[in-house]
Amino acid sequence: MEHDLKHKSPYGTKILLALIVLAVLFVVSFLMGRYPVQPAELGGMLLDTILDKLHLDSFFHMEPFWDKNTESIFFNVRLPRILLACMVGCCISTSGAAYQGVFQNPMAAPDILGASSGAAFGAALAILTGCTSWGITVLAFVFSLLTVCLVMLVSRYANGDKVLGLILGGIIISSLFSSGTSYIKLVADPNDELPKITYWLMGSLTEAKMEQVLFALIPMLIGIIPLILLRWRINILTLGDEEARSMGVDTRKVRALVIICSTLITAASVSVSGMIGWVGLVVPHFARRLIGNNYMRLLPMTMIVGAAFLLAVDDISRNLMAKEIPLGILTSLVGAPFFIYLITRKEARL
Repeated sequence: MEHDLKHKSPYGTKILLALIVLAVLFVVSFLMGRYPVQPAELGGMLLDTILDKLHLDSFFHMEPFWDKNTESIFFNVRLPRILLACMVGCCISTSGAAYQGVFQNPMAAPDILGASSGAAFGAALAILTGCTSWGITVLAFVFSLLTVCLVMLVSRYANGDKVLGLILGGIIISSLFSSGTSYIKLVADPNDELPKITYWLMGSLTEAKMEQVLFALIPMLIGIIPLILLRWRINILTLGDEEARSMGVDTRKVRALVIICSTLITAASVSVSGMIGWVGLVVPHFARRLIGNNYMRLLPMTMIVGAAFLLAVDDISRNLMAKEIPLGILTSLVGAPFFIYLITRKEARL
């Protein structure tokens, strides 16, 4: 019993510290930007909103001491953007950790089944046909799911190992949709449509709206809740199929469910943020360094670290220079050196 308490204490402490870091980043992110929001104004607007939602404003009336522009920036620009950064970072990181577990491959990433390529094609097609930002999000999500459905259909008829067939199917279908995206870029208007497509492909939360937050929230919750509940089974899958079956785990069903849930949250994330690479590869490995390989602990830590990481990157993106830097560029600056470290270290293990 004493040993268990000693073992649990560092985990609880690390999770608490990670949550504190995320909370601090969350608050500081509101204060940063070209239109600064003062801490007192931030606290006042948050308190006023809470009182209004709880219908307590008649008992505790607060006279606004902030102007309408500040309120508009807070609710229409900063809040949806910060929420989306946390949600996307959390989901892409969780998806990466889950893929690495079920495929038993430390190099597995969320776009392994072509979800990102499908989303890119859908977004490019939406921009080419003149859709609104809402239409771009919906088409990116639909084509992302469609791509993965095609990959899973191809893998069903593949000979040999089904997991290998799934990965190879992902490479083939991704290549087809990438070619489609390249063709759309070729025929797009170079003065209007092409820059929009290129910018979307580099990943950004510039167009974040509360409608997008609500649109992405439902599939994210549908996907991430089962992953949290299945994390002990992912632990068993990392031991190998034979070992897992000997412990009474239906490896095919569990693997399929984890893949479907991971794909769903990846599709939802990419549809609202564009192509943001490396997060799903880097964050799970960083979380492993902090907490170990046990998925019961790894998945919650990955979720928190992923949300904090992308929120910090987005803060840098919108404050470092006069013009925003696309998120994909910044995450690549972190991810590429880390990838080199992964492939050159002496032993790669989950």
